[in-house]
Amino acid sequence: MARIPAARVSAGFVLLLSALTAVGPLTFDTYLAAFPQIAADLNAPAAAVQLTIAASLAGLALGQLTIGSISDAFGRRRPLLAGLGVYVVVSVALSVTDNITVFTGLRFVQGFSAAAGMVLSMAIVRDRYEGLAVSKVMARLMLVVGVAPILAPTIGAQLLRFGSWRLIFVFLAVVGATLLVVATFALKESLPIELRRTGGTRAALRTYRDLLTDLPFLGLALMSAFYLGAMFTYVASSTFVFQDGFGMSAQQFGWVFAGGAVAITVGSQINGALVGRFTPEQVLSGIVLVGLVLSMSLFATTLADGPLWLVVTLLILTLGTAGFVLPSAPAIALATNPHRAGSAAALLGALQFGLGALIAPLTSIGGTPTAETMAGVMAGTILVSAVLLLGVRRSWRRVPNAVSVEADHAVSPAQTDARIPVAASVTVSARRSTASASGLGRRRADGSARTDEPDAVPCPG
Repeated sequence: MARIPAARVSAGFVLLLSALTAVGPLTFDTYLAAFPQIAADLNAPAAAVQLTIAASLAGLALGQLTIGSISDAFGRRRPLLAGLGVYVVVSVALSVTDNITVFTGLRFVQGFSAAAGMVLSMAIVRDRYEGLAVSKVMARLMLVVGVAPILAPTIGAQLLRFGSWRLIFVFLAVVGATLLVVATFALKESLPIELRRTGGTRAALRTYRDLLTDLPFLGLALMSAFYLGAMFTYVASSTFVFQDGFGMSAQQFGWVFAGGAVAITVGSQINGALVGRFTPEQVLSGIVLVGLVLSMSLFATTLADGPLWLVVTLLILTLGTAGFVLPSAPAIALATNPHRAGSAAALLGALQFGLGALIAPLTSIGGTPTAETMAGVMAGTILVSAVLLLGVRRSWRRVPNAVSVEADHAVSPAQTDARIPVAASVTVSARRSTASASGLGRRRADGSARTDEPDAVPCPG
């Protein structure tokens, strides 16, 4: 089987999409070190402040479902710019509020608007790339996205040295405004009019229904959602665990948090290097097992009152496994849904962040989160992910292991490179049928099969 040339990846294109995706981590992580100060300033208990993360996660989940579906019908550019505009306004409002209830409501809206950058960046990648190229670009996105969690808590901690927690939300407003200006002038529409969904709300609901009844897609989405639930548990609990439980300063906590972010980034880049040698399915199967062993070890260590260095080490290694899951799971899930990438990315993200919103507050049951409750919830969610992965793997085994070019008699040797989006080591998710791997699985905006156009790998540069 012939191999197509790798698509050229524009560094500026990847940087812009990564920055848009990083709005989410910045929104969640920058104010973590300020939790004790916010609780004191707004006269609110720790659980109420922790609930603001759950509110923003819920907003992010709902925002992805709404904005992702809208983008399939109206394109990616306009919903993205509108979301960034709302984000700026809400961030300014958060900087002046003095009531925890209002603060929580605004965090929901902030999460909703932040969803635009996250879900549409993923959809734009799927618009422009096919096959293994999706995994490669996702891995490159994660390299830059990893900088946001690394810097966010440290930036927040440093801002607290020059002002109150309100300065953090002024900073987020400036970030949102900057991205709005850059995206307005630099980001072009990636979804052609002829490929947009028609039919209004009914068609959107039908698309989500089809995705929810696609058991391999749903199983993979839930698997990654529970795995991400472990990350959100850490995000929501870590400031109390390390600052209140272990007596760390805001600056020390920032460095610990940065260590986890570095691990996620390194994991994502190792994952990118493995693409082509191993399929994303193989990577997921191995890494979820490693994550399960590490998380169970972390839980056992906290129960035994193990030393701080061992707790931090096991925690960082566990978080590092998420760097493999984050690019691999979306690549597999989106590979079989090119004609509804916005809705598929939205549902994937909504399940991830929706479950995160439900799971993250569990550590507050019974009082302030502790190392034991944090590690226990993390281990439990990764265990659920491992069980779900076992079910998803059964559907992978039923898919043929290779795609023969000869099976598509319409493909001539001269057309091979243009019509086959991946090499002989093509991932199982990208070769679910001869038609989809040959570029015949694309659909028109009305949902009908489109068999007259190749499924080449376009170049964003």
